[in-house]
Amino acid sequence: MSLSTAGYLARRAAQKERVRILYRRALKDSLNWAVHRHIFYQDASDLRERFEANKHVEDLDTIDHLIADAEAQYGKWRHPDPYIVPWAPGGSKFTRNPPPPRGVEILHDYGKEEND
Repeated sequence: MSLSTAGYLARRAAQKERVRILYRRALKDSLNWAVHRHIFYQDASDLRERFEANKHVEDLDTIDHLIADAEAQYGKWRHPDPYIVPWAPGGSKFTRNPPPPRGVEILHDYGKEEND
């Protein structure tokens, strides 16, 4: 079965996007496993080598199979308790200070005197 040029390019673009997203997720997840930066740098280098090993594969079905295997492996080795920046959604400081109740007025111009 032969694909048209536009179909081929669209499929390749989708595959490249999936690989980019997978690589970024795996790289960020490796920060959760590494205790020190020198360990992370080695893990990041190993991860890059694994992605670079299949860089020159041209068959679309083989690429889809490799991506599916990599996504399954990433899902298997994902960190169970990832680090979340404290002020980001899901972090320990996110919405720690709830908004004031209705009727309470907050003055942001305190300390300023108006000269009449």
